[in-house]
Amino acid sequence: MEVISDMSVSELTLQELFPKTLTDTSCVYIDKESEVWVATEMCAQYIESNVDSIVVCDPNNKPIGIVGGYDLCDYLRKNPTRDSQYNHKVEDIMFTELPQIEKTTTLEDLIERWRNSRRAFAILPNEAGGYSPISARKMLEIGSKCKTDITVSSMPKKEIVTFQKDDSLGKVLDLMFENKTRKLILKDSNQFISDRLILTGISNKLKFEKEVDNFSDLPITEFHFGQVRKIKEDLKFNQLCSLMDKMDHPFVIYNDIPVTPWDVCLTLMSKELKNLDGIEYQKITCPHCGKDISL
Repeated sequence: MEVISDMSVSELTLQELFPKTLTDTSCVYIDKESEVWVATEMCAQYIESNVDSIVVCDPNNKPIGIVGGYDLCDYLRKNPTRDSQYNHKVEDIMFTELPQIEKTTTLEDLIERWRNSRRAFAILPNEAGGYSPISARKMLEIGSKCKTDITVSSMPKKEIVTFQKDDSLGKVLDLMFENKTRKLILKDSNQFISDRLILTGISNKLKFEKEVDNFSDLPITEFHFGQVRKIKEDLKFNQLCSLMDKMDHPFVIYNDIPVTPWDVCLTLMSKELKNLDGIEYQKITCPHCGKDISL
């Protein structure tokens, strides 16, 4: 048996990366017959947590899809009326390619799957007979254990996408989908809007502002903005992830470099990341096929 020194973090399995916490959270479920407004209210509570998306079940409680911020905001921009929240069911808008994985799935395979589906969420069977979620938020646990010289300034770069105070909700949603981002920065400010904040606002208007019919035309200023955490130091990757993991809604900016849990996922794909605190990489040779087996 020998210790592996050249194995990157992305090549490890989820079981190896989360030996104790992989299935410590249970999925949140919704019936496929539920109306869209129910999913809107539920997702407003869970987006950006370890749960992040809702699992859709059939009458036999079998998972058949997921619904999250992407699906609800896409539906909202195409169907912006109040009635559309009540006239359609979750099964009409859910993502039907159920992202079910196994403990033996590698981090690299998982993130590639997320990249292709544009949904950083998956489920895996747990010991209780149900399913546990794994989302981009959970990747902060891995990042906080990485021993590396990578800093915020050396992470994959992306442009800051901004919106204006006089923009409508419809314009903001279009900007999100055109730029493939869940968060937009208010120009010349430290404030931002996100799918979670939009769905929270829509849920409140459904309950308390019965006179509002078309959401698309609403001024974006009628929605609550979040406050971006600006950092002044070029933190190491593990320090950054530790900081973000303590935040309810992780989002930081360093020198005009925005960082979300998804950016952490992309950095974890780096072949430079090879060492994690508290994890030993070992391998033995299978006596039957002669291949190396990681332990």
